[in-house]
Amino acid sequence: MVISPTNGNCNHIFTPPMRTKKQQVGDSGEKEIVKHAPCPNCGKRLTELPRNYPLYDVQCEGCSFRAQVKTSHSASKSTVRGAGWDIIHKVLKAGFMSPPLIVNFKPPVGDSEILFFPFVPRSCLTKYRLSKHHRQANYAMFDYCGLDGLPRFRLTKQGKKRVWI
Repeated sequence: MVISPTNGNCNHIFTPPMRTKKQQVGDSGEKEIVKHAPCPNCGKRLTELPRNYPLYDVQCEGCSFRAQVKTSHSASKSTVRGAGWDIIHKVLKAGFMSPPLIVNFKPPVGDSEILFFPFVPRSCLTKYRLSKHHRQANYAMFDYCGLDGLPRFRLTKQGKKRVWI
């Protein structure tokens, strides 16, 4: 807890909002990527970017590589939840590519798998809206779809070879 930023008075204590369960899963997945996966470009260590950094979650400490990280509590699958539509839509509309994607698949039973997708085309981003009953009613979101048809490779423990699959 910190002193209120509005008036500096010690009688008003500001408590930062709690992270949702999905945000906590994402945070833990990013930490696992940083711990277990090398940079797909140069093999050096990946580091976390600040929370709520636009588009990217990790970057390499040795080169300019950055990527979006998603965590799924399932075995490898074709569709993974994305994020808010507005920022990715603006990036694509400006002519930039969608960011490289690292997915941390963590099934309830069996081994985890970390997959790297260097190129995710616009056709693999599916827009949808949250329901009117959601706390962020009608908010535009997107899913990554068709991942099983994209080039990818498995990121392994630090210092080990990266393997195309």
